[in-house]
Amino acid sequence: MNNPRSTIHTIIQWRGNRLWAALFWPVIVGLALAGCAGLSVSINNRPTQGAAAVEAIAFITPAAIRGAATVAAPSAEGTPEGFAPAIFGSALDPTPGPTETPSPTPAPTLGPALPPPTVVVAIPPIDFEAARATAQANGLELGFVNIGFHTGPGGNAMGLGDYMRKLNDAGVPFFLKSADAGGPIFEAQNLMKANEAAGRFVDHTLVFRLTKPPYEAPFYNRALSPEEAAAVSWQLNRDDQPPELEKEYYWVETLNEPGRSGDDGQLQIERLGRFSLATAKLAVAEGYRYAAFAFSTGVPEPEDWEHPAMLEFLRYAGEHPDQVAVALHEYSLTTECIAPFCATSEPNPAHIPYPYLVGRFQALFNVCDKYGIPRPTVLITEWGWEYDSVPEPVPALEDIAWSSWLYAAYPQVKGAAIWYLGPQFGGIANQAQRLIAPLADYAVSHYYIFDPGLGRIDVELFRPNPPTLLGPELLGNQATPFPRPREMP
Repeated sequence: MNNPRSTIHTIIQWRGNRLWAALFWPVIVGLALAGCAGLSVSINNRPTQGAAAVEAIAFITPAAIRGAATVAAPSAEGTPEGFAPAIFGSALDPTPGPTETPSPTPAPTLGPALPPPTVVVAIPPIDFEAARATAQANGLELGFVNIGFHTGPGGNAMGLGDYMRKLNDAGVPFFLKSADAGGPIFEAQNLMKANEAAGRFVDHTLVFRLTKPPYEAPFYNRALSPEEAAAVSWQLNRDDQPPELEKEYYWVETLNEPGRSGDDGQLQIERLGRFSLATAKLAVAEGYRYAAFAFSTGVPEPEDWEHPAMLEFLRYAGEHPDQVAVALHEYSLTTECIAPFCATSEPNPAHIPYPYLVGRFQALFNVCDKYGIPRPTVLITEWGWEYDSVPEPVPALEDIAWSSWLYAAYPQVKGAAIWYLGPQFGGIANQAQRLIAPLADYAVSHYYIFDPGLGRIDVELFRPNPPTLLGPELLGNQATPFPRPREMP
C-alpha cells in the first residue's frame, strides 16, 4: 500500500466527500432479511486503473439449492436453524469466480479440523521456554502474538525501536515490514545477530520492498515472457537492496497488489504463477528469501490458486518454506471492526464479512490441502482497517487479539504488519503509532497453545460473535464481494 500507484487502498475511499468510481459492475441480489442488504464499495479512479467491482454477498444452503429454502428464526445463540457455513470451493461457497476450476488431483485425507488455540495470559516476564516445553510434553505447541508493524521513510515510528527491543528481550518474535527504508530492518537484523552471538534464537520475521515503478515494471512488460520478466525484475530488485541488509535475515518482495487481470482485460493468473516461480528459483539459488505476489485484500479468487501455474509455484513454495513465501494483504476495509460479522446496507458502504477479507488466507490453505501440497509460508505484509485510518487503541487491540488468535492456529502464517507508520495516506502514521506501546505490552503478556497437527480447514471455528448470518439466503453465481485491485500500472 505504500506506493500510491500500486495500491488498492489509495483508491478505496469510503467516508466524507470522496469520489465514486466512474464504472460499476451491477449486481442485483434479492435479500430476504432486513439487515443483510446489498454490498457496495466506493472506488476512486486511479490512472491506468481498470473499473472496479461493486458486488453483493449472500449465502446458500442445501435446502436453498433444492428450492426448498425457508428463513428460520434465529436460535438462542443467535445462529439460525439450518444455517450452513460458507465453505471455500464447495456448493455452499457464495464466491465462485468467472474462471473454470481444474479438477482436483487425489490428495491425502485430512482429519477433522483442529481446535482453536488456547489463549494464555500471564504477568511478564514469562518463561516461554518452560511454557513451550510443557506444551510439547502434551503434544502441543506454543505460539505468539505475531502482528507487528509496516513502516517506511518518514511518517511516525516513534517507539518502534523500543517495541522491537522489548519483544526481543522477552523472547517474543515480532513481524516487521519496511518499504524503501532499510534502517528499521537493519536495526532488527542487529538484534537477531546479537541473539546468535549470545546463543539464543528469537524467530523475528523481516520483510523489505522497493516501491519505485521500475522495480515492478518488468512483470507488466508483455513483450517479455514471465520467465524473462522474472530475470530482469530479480536483477533490478536484488542489485538495489540496501547494502547493510544481509539476505539470510529478511524476505524480499518484488510486486505489490497485482490485479487478477491485465490491461487487456484477460486474467493474468498464469503469468503471475510462472513469474513468481521463476523469481523464487532465482532467489533461492542466490540464498535470498522471496515473498511472492503481495495480493491485495480480497484477492485472488480461491479457484485462482488452482491454476496449473499457481499449483506449480505452490508446490515449490511448500517444498521451500524457509526460502519462499506467499505474501498477502488482509484488511477489513472498515475501522468499526477487523472481521465484520454481517453484510448489511448500513453503514454505507456495507461491511464485507469474515472470512472473505481478513482470514482469506484459509482459502489458499484449503486449495493446498485439496491437492496434497504442503501449506506454504504466508506473510501478511499489509494488515489493518482502512488505508488512511486506524481505530482508537482499545478497539484496535481487541481486533488484534482476535486476529492474532486466528493466525496462531496456522504456524505457516509468520505474522502480519499493521498499516502504516510511514508517510502520506492521510497521516495514518500518527494513528498507528499510538498502537506501538500497547501492542508491545500485549505481546509480552499473551501467548497461545495450539495443536501443531494438520486438520481440515473450518473457518467457522474462528467466526466472530455475533455470527455472520442471521439467516440463509439464496444467491446466484456471484464473485467475491471486494473492491477489485488495479488492473495494471
